[in-house]
Amino acid sequence: MEKRIGRIEKKRRSFNLKMTIFSVIVFAFIYLPILVMVIFSFNDQRRNYYWKGFTLKWYEKLFTDSNLVEFLWISLIIAVLATVISVIIGTIGAFGLVRFEFKLKQLVNGALYIPVVVPEVVLGIALLMLYETVSMPLGLPAIVLAHVTFCIPFVVIIMRGRLAGMDQSIEEASMDLGANRVTTFIRVTLPMLIPGILSSCFMCFTLSIDDVIISNFVAGPKSTTLPVKILSMVRVGLSPEVNALATVMVGVLLIGLLLNNIAQALLKRRAVNKVKTYF
Repeated sequence: MEKRIGRIEKKRRSFNLKMTIFSVIVFAFIYLPILVMVIFSFNDQRRNYYWKGFTLKWYEKLFTDSNLVEFLWISLIIAVLATVISVIIGTIGAFGLVRFEFKLKQLVNGALYIPVVVPEVVLGIALLMLYETVSMPLGLPAIVLAHVTFCIPFVVIIMRGRLAGMDQSIEEASMDLGANRVTTFIRVTLPMLIPGILSSCFMCFTLSIDDVIISNFVAGPKSTTLPVKILSMVRVGLSPEVNALATVMVGVLLIGLLLNNIAQALLKRRAVNKVKTYF
C-alpha cells in the first residue's frame, strides 16, 4: 500500500513538474518579446543589433525631439472618445437585450458577433466604402466612428453577462421602498454595473489604441494614429524611440490594469461589508 501511494505521489510530482515547465515555456513565448523590447529601449546602440551599454537618451529624445508623442496624443484622444461612446451605447444596448423582450432579439444577439469574427481588413474596407458613399471625409471623426463600431460588440457582450448575473429583486426592493426608476438606476443598478463598466472601458481603450488595420483605411493625412505611424516606419527601420515609447505604453497599460483590479476588489469588499452590516 505504501509503495502504491509512493508511486502515485511520484507521478503527481512528475506531472506538476511537467505542467510547470510547460507554463514557463508558454509565458516565455508570450512575454519574452516584450521583455527584449523593454531591455533594448535602454540600449546605447541605434540599430539594436547587440547590447552596447545602458542609456536613457532615447527616452529623452522621445519627449524632446521626436514627433511620436504627437501621434500618441492623437491615439489617446481617439481611444478616450471611442471608449466613452462605446461604453455608453453598449451598456444601453446590453440593458435592452437582457431586460426586454422584442422580435428579432435572437438575430440581434447573433449579429453582435459579426464585427468580432469578421477580419479587420474586411471591416476596414466596408467602413471606407460606407464613408465614401455618404461623402464623409476621412480623419479624426471617421477613426472614432470606426473604433466605436468594433468596440460596441465587446461592451455589449461584457455588460450582458454582468446584467444576466445581477439579482433584479434588489432593484424591485428599491422601488418597493419608494425609489423611482431613475433613483434606483443611479443608486442601485449603476454601482452593481461598475465592475463591468470598468472592464469594458479597459477593453475598448486597449482595442482602440492598438488598432492598425482599420485606422490605416479611414485615417486622413492629418489624423494618423501612432500604430499607423509605426507601421510606416517599419519600411525604413524602427528607431530606438519606438522601443522607448512602446515601453512607456506597456507600463501605462499595466498600471491601468492594476488600478482596474484594485477598483474591482474594493467594490467587491464594499459589497461584502454592506451585506455583513445588513445581517
